[in-house]
Amino acid sequence: MTYKIKFGTDGWREIIGKDYTVANVKRVAQATATWMVDSKLNQTAIIGYDCRFGGQMFMEATAEVFAANGVKCLVAEHFVSTPMVSLAANSLKAGVGIVITASHNPPSYNGYKIKATYGGPATPAEVQKIEDQIQEDIPAVGKSYDAYKADGLIEIIDMETMYFNHVEANFDMDTLRSGKLELAYDAMYGAGQDIVRRLLPDATFLHCENNPGFDGQAPEPIHKNLQEFSQLIEMAGDIDSGLATDGDADRVGLYNAKGKFIDSHHIILLLIHYLHKHKGLSGKVVTSFSCTGKIKKLCSMYGLEQQTTKIGFKYICDIMVQEDVLIGGEESGGIAIKGHIPERDGVWIGFVIWEFMAKTGKSLDDLIEEIYDLVGSFAVERYDLKLDESLKQTIVANCKNGTYSKFGGYTVESTEDTDGFKFHLGNDQWVMIRPSGTEPVLRVYAEAGNSEEAFNILDATKSTILG
Repeated sequence: MTYKIKFGTDGWREIIGKDYTVANVKRVAQATATWMVDSKLNQTAIIGYDCRFGGQMFMEATAEVFAANGVKCLVAEHFVSTPMVSLAANSLKAGVGIVITASHNPPSYNGYKIKATYGGPATPAEVQKIEDQIQEDIPAVGKSYDAYKADGLIEIIDMETMYFNHVEANFDMDTLRSGKLELAYDAMYGAGQDIVRRLLPDATFLHCENNPGFDGQAPEPIHKNLQEFSQLIEMAGDIDSGLATDGDADRVGLYNAKGKFIDSHHIILLLIHYLHKHKGLSGKVVTSFSCTGKIKKLCSMYGLEQQTTKIGFKYICDIMVQEDVLIGGEESGGIAIKGHIPERDGVWIGFVIWEFMAKTGKSLDDLIEEIYDLVGSFAVERYDLKLDESLKQTIVANCKNGTYSKFGGYTVESTEDTDGFKFHLGNDQWVMIRPSGTEPVLRVYAEAGNSEEAFNILDATKSTILG
């Protein structure tokens, strides 16, 4: 039986050589091309790939299928970030953007993301239309990649320079390059390595080399994956802040001068504070279900509307393209802001925070203290539990059935099930249980007044659900 291709929270991802094959990529590409033609979109596709194994090969296979359907392909000759593809799709008004990437997944994976002409993820409804058109047969391709290039149906464009110019036009790069701040960047061997080196050549760099296996580490910018970077900052003693991005550079991780990780919850609050209070910008703040409750509190103080979505940036993007949105953000490090494309962009968000620091002359710790003065201190922590499928489904069923009324000494006061299950425990504390949409794990999140208490909640929850 032919493998059934299913899109998850953010694209289709599978293990290279097992289900992620040239043949299956061509099946997805054909469905996308058919959808483009049926939808009467601009018959131009932007196609890029990141630093993962086989990226160029899978990109070329995708371009061959699009070209065979009469779609003009504008492709990257070198690896690019997801935001570069999205920016090109928006700037060139292409019908679709395709990124060959598995984002933050382990190195054995690759994937296929679909971007719309507005420069952000295609809507869930459009992705479903594409998925519904995936055929079992491998599409026939009339010519080779090089032959289509010779015919003009495939053309090389410089997406990195387009992105470089966009950053130069929107940031005070003279201040960022002035030496006021000592900055460091960890690309995690991902697609942000060249552009950040080009924009800030005097920064300190780590893992900015070609390594398709990511040295065996999943390129997700969370603290447990960034120990070397954290130690580098702490040992250096003169670095003001460190930025890390994931495999396709659309997720952000941040460090203070002491090598302490600053998570997305804090970054979103800093962005609200900077963009609204310091820059006078307004708009709705849209955040995913797993984000801190402090965001709603700060929005209320500033008179900004706040909306919570299901997890997956595509839900946030759907709102951003229809309404006036100041910030759209996820707990997992995917954040977009007004004035840029409706797309997660780790480099862009890192530069906004660094500009905030440079303009105010304040450290990250100083700026976070300003946030705490407004909404109170807090910490959100997360466990990723690798469980067999039967146990995972049993836990999810227990959540649905109201089995859990207590987690250790923490009593459940109310429950929300927007996406996963959030159990409110009083005193602005909560724990949330949700199966990942992209990986075989069960995610458990907890918020409390400090990190130690958040981990206590996580441990109590883990003990309860695992028996």
